[in-house]
Amino acid sequence: MKSAQKILLSIIGLISISNVVQAVDLDLDSYDSIYAACQLLATGLMDYYWGQDYGGTIGMFTHPYYWWEAGGAFGSLIDYGYFFENSTYDAVIIQSMMYQKGDDSNFMPLNQTTTEGNDDQVFWGISAIQAAERNFTEAGGNYPSYLELAQATFNTMKNRWDDDNCGGGLRWQIFTWNNGYDYKNTVSNAGLFHLGARLLRYTGNDSYYLDWCERVYDWLVDVDFVDETLWYAYDGADIVNNSCTQRTSYLWTYNLALMISGCAYMYNYTGEEVWYNRTWGFLKSSSVFFDNYGVMYEATCMPVHTCQTDQRSFRAYLARFLQLTAILVPDTYDTVYAHLKTTAKAVGLSCVGGTDGHTCGMNWSYSGLNPNNYGWDGYYGLGEQMSALEVLQSLVAIDRPAPYTSRDGGSSTGDVTFGNSTTVATVKMLDLDKGDTAGASIITVIVGITIIALGYYVIV
Repeated sequence: MKSAQKILLSIIGLISISNVVQAVDLDLDSYDSIYAACQLLATGLMDYYWGQDYGGTIGMFTHPYYWWEAGGAFGSLIDYGYFFENSTYDAVIIQSMMYQKGDDSNFMPLNQTTTEGNDDQVFWGISAIQAAERNFTEAGGNYPSYLELAQATFNTMKNRWDDDNCGGGLRWQIFTWNNGYDYKNTVSNAGLFHLGARLLRYTGNDSYYLDWCERVYDWLVDVDFVDETLWYAYDGADIVNNSCTQRTSYLWTYNLALMISGCAYMYNYTGEEVWYNRTWGFLKSSSVFFDNYGVMYEATCMPVHTCQTDQRSFRAYLARFLQLTAILVPDTYDTVYAHLKTTAKAVGLSCVGGTDGHTCGMNWSYSGLNPNNYGWDGYYGLGEQMSALEVLQSLVAIDRPAPYTSRDGGSSTGDVTFGNSTTVATVKMLDLDKGDTAGASIITVIVGITIIALGYYVIV
């Protein structure tokens, strides 16, 4: 029997009898047990990576996974390497981060900028500050540091702050030609708040980051994207038709995740009671994202089976940022880990699918709903795999040092103004002059004649 199969049988407890798959719970109190399971899940995650394959793009995962989700996945792997002191994927992460950083080192690469949104950019920036906080290996040479990448991302985004519509806030999209340019959403602004809070804590630069964090948070409350009574973080609102007065009230896990962890970073740094109370407010409201079994789920789309590709990855961020919240605000630890441990048990039952036997599903409560106790619901993908990995590896976060800062061991250095001159990339939609048009016409004629001639040759 192969060693990987032995690990799978001993850790996840798969027993295959007459095509019936059963699973026992993981030993959630055993580091070795969790590590062995996470090794399998990380391997499954990287099955979707094609950056090193012929025809692939460095830093990108296979279709249909968009660029932003790749940034999120590398964040998952940074923590995987840190928690388990495993360097297996370090080279791929470094290569991908440096390849996708863009010419201005702000995660606006030319292969993405015509379609890139503010929310897309910020998830790469979050992975950069995460790398700085984990003392992840720097690329070195002439490459920017992880702190500089995070600072450039923050500066580029805050320079797009739009006071002319809805009294402030970032638009969803960066470029006018993209659908969503006239929509302001929570995730873009919560991402800016979250990234700013982490930069504040890491650098200790109150004069630069503190005001921005407070401005973004206050704006989210003012336009009612964040409700401080229910402690919900809603989706967003249209600019043109209603000036952000009629919000879209969808609730997504990653919006809440960015808000609760941003508040946790703010409290951890400032010690101010207001941020402590906000952290607890969002933590209490997070119960909406745990089903009747106490298992994390995407409440807006999973019950009605409408989760799209992006949405199937959102729980990865809730698991990661709840873990950070528990570390940064220790009073929340018991509450957070009650949720994560219940969910982890269900994940262990879910990740038994596919030809490899450790493919993870979307509905982690499927084993409870299925009378035959089959754990895998038949769904699979990058989002499912990284979400499951984040849940399981969060269980060992307490065994490693808290996120570093520049004052307690963080080695990444930067410049607060890095990338500050850039608001949008120097790209535009294809603009052909007369010479371009004429040249294109000639090429079209030549290609057309060639096709006709080839067709005639084949027929004759």
